[in-house]
Amino acid sequence: MRPDADPVPRLTEVVTRRLAADPAVTPSVARTVLRALGGTENDDRATEFDDGGIFLRAIRVRGFRGIGPEAELQLPPGPGLTLVVGRNGSGKSSFAEAAELVFTGGNRRWDGRSAAWREGWRNLHDGGTARIEVELLTTGNKPQLTIAKEWAPDADLPDATWTEQHPPTAPTEFDMDRWAGRLELYRPFLSYSELGALVDGKPSDLFDALHQLLGLDELTLAQERIRMRRLELERAVRDSRQERLELLEALETVADDRAVRVNGLLRPAQPDLAAVGREVIGTFDDPAGPAGLRAIVRLTLPTAAEVAQVATRLAECGTALTRGTTADAEADLRVLELLRRARDHHTATGTCPCPVCGRGDLDDAWARAADDSITTLAARVDALTTARTELGDALRAARSLPDLIPAELDFDPRNPPSVDTSAVRRAWADWAALTSADYSTDLPDRLRGAHARLVDELDLVQQGTRKELDRLDEVWTPLVPRIVSWLEGAREVAAHAAELRTVKKAEDWLKSATAGLRGERMTPLETTARWVWQTLRQQSNVELGSITLQGNAGTARRVLLDVTVDDVDGAALGVMSQGELHALGLSLFLPRATVEESPFRFVMIDDPVQAMDPAKVDGLARVLAAVAWTRQVVVFTHDERLAEAVRRMQLDATVLEVQRRDRSVVEVRVSSDPVRRYLDDARALVRTPQLPQAIADELVATCCRSAVEAASLGRARRTLLADGMNHREVERHIDAAQSTRAKVALAVMGVGGKVDDLNKFLIAREGKWVVEALRDATAGAHVPIGRSMRELITETERFVAWLAK
Repeated sequence: MRPDADPVPRLTEVVTRRLAADPAVTPSVARTVLRALGGTENDDRATEFDDGGIFLRAIRVRGFRGIGPEAELQLPPGPGLTLVVGRNGSGKSSFAEAAELVFTGGNRRWDGRSAAWREGWRNLHDGGTARIEVELLTTGNKPQLTIAKEWAPDADLPDATWTEQHPPTAPTEFDMDRWAGRLELYRPFLSYSELGALVDGKPSDLFDALHQLLGLDELTLAQERIRMRRLELERAVRDSRQERLELLEALETVADDRAVRVNGLLRPAQPDLAAVGREVIGTFDDPAGPAGLRAIVRLTLPTAAEVAQVATRLAECGTALTRGTTADAEADLRVLELLRRARDHHTATGTCPCPVCGRGDLDDAWARAADDSITTLAARVDALTTARTELGDALRAARSLPDLIPAELDFDPRNPPSVDTSAVRRAWADWAALTSADYSTDLPDRLRGAHARLVDELDLVQQGTRKELDRLDEVWTPLVPRIVSWLEGAREVAAHAAELRTVKKAEDWLKSATAGLRGERMTPLETTARWVWQTLRQQSNVELGSITLQGNAGTARRVLLDVTVDDVDGAALGVMSQGELHALGLSLFLPRATVEESPFRFVMIDDPVQAMDPAKVDGLARVLAAVAWTRQVVVFTHDERLAEAVRRMQLDATVLEVQRRDRSVVEVRVSSDPVRRYLDDARALVRTPQLPQAIADELVATCCRSAVEAASLGRARRTLLADGMNHREVERHIDAAQSTRAKVALAVMGVGGKVDDLNKFLIAREGKWVVEALRDATAGAHVPIGRSMRELITETERFVAWLAK
């Protein structure tokens, strides 16, 4: 993009301003639009991204595509044009594909191609570990960043270890969620196949491609989200209406009072959902309903065997107690108690008169006789004590069998369709009364009798209950789940009625605003695209006017290009050559990839020259050089015409040549860069006898000075960016360095260095020769006497080599 082009505003900001300015937009409509657009907390791109101002420093590749042993492509990390040239099969495109793969995890060149393109990714001459590593320079406090992918010898393409690293910290797993949104919106890669994809597909494909290149895919996604939500809500309304009609038809055939009542409730177009709920859901909460009836069927009692066992034991224990309870046994128990108390008294007081009769003494002889009596009496009364204990246990077991009347039987017999539970409740009351019964000789029989009566009554009630459930299952119960299901859906529909109205309004607003939004988004890009096209087209008689995207999500989508041929309106795709269409693709890609908001300060273009005639190649060189004023532009090409055009027009560019040796050994060497080009031009001028000496000397000196300035600016950008300075600040300081000495001072002393202190700094750092070399390079044609122009070139070359260290 040209340096004076305006940055493209973010869609969220544009939409927010339009929503705020429209008095007809309610807050709910605004929230719906912004949420769909991704302008709220749900925005996937809201993930923190603290890397910016990203430049490429190096791409290292091993065992991938056409590269076997590790090869490195070093790039100047700052604004400027770099051409990577080499014949087909040299491995140059492998660097481009590797960089795209390590950033995005995929490769657009492979999309839509046969599986062989993906399966043949591993280099045949290197069967070991494959690795791609991209070294980056970013702004901020962690300027060094490395992204890498590595594969084990037997790993498939998706099975890579993918890492990112800010040295000196250890590598961490590549955070695709953090990168994906930026890479999709500000994609810095453009392959030859993508140029073709803009024009070879369906009209909707071209529309979608432009949306993606121009960042308008957010609009499409927003409209699609709103449309899908509207369709979902409308589908729920239609389904609820259709199910209500089918229920009405089914209820007409059911001779049941509840069915009649529900039928009446469902007749209105807007039924009273609360009333329907009370009528239907109540059948599950009402004890007289099916749930209550099924609870009666589930009631259980102790078995007759369990009751008989407890009753028999109770009778046996009672008999044993009666048998052991005699007058002699009672007397023995009283005497035993009296002796034990007297024995305790003697133990406490020692020998003493008898407290009962007062005539005898409680001495040791008495104690021995009392102990013998206690032993004898205790043996006789143990049987009575045991009988009493066992009877108590048996009584507790008998009391634990009955239970209170269960709530499941608490029916009002006057409320149909419940069954009559009065008899079973009376029987259960008699049964429950035994929970507090005292022992009597008839208690075992009462226990058996109450249980038998309750079993009979409960069986009769459960039989009637099952019949009632069968009747309900036949007529009413099958309809209840359908009615409940409809009711739940109808409540959802009612709850979302306001949302449906809001979504419809939001969709209408977004559709009506789309044209304006696209216009605002397209205007700066369209202006730049026309500038790129105007520069690229050269001798073409095709004029490019407005670029209009027509259609919305869910409707036909196409791109309208305002194209004239010899001042006559024409159909774009029908009149433009392949080279012109590729030039159009570049015209649409470059503005979007170079917006100010993009964190990527580089663009990487693979094979843009194919199908272009020589005039357009010249235009391409000018466009790329202009974009390189503010961006790092890396172009891969096998076509020598682009490099030749750059040299012929004396555009600043670094040219790297890629060569492939046997067994996929790839080498990269510098073919040309701005500093080398200036020095080569100086040597060529010295060897040109046709030029007058004075003019030749002036031109040689100018070339030497330009070489020093180019080397200084290169070092300044490299150093300041590596220190974490924002690229805007770097360019501001570079623009402020007007003279050659100021540029050198910025390069070697940094920001704040004074030109007046430059000589002293250089002498202290390197020696006097550096000061003399800089003096001669800036003296123009007035070099010291005795110093030839060839010597000036040599000293300048030495000086710039020192700067490059």
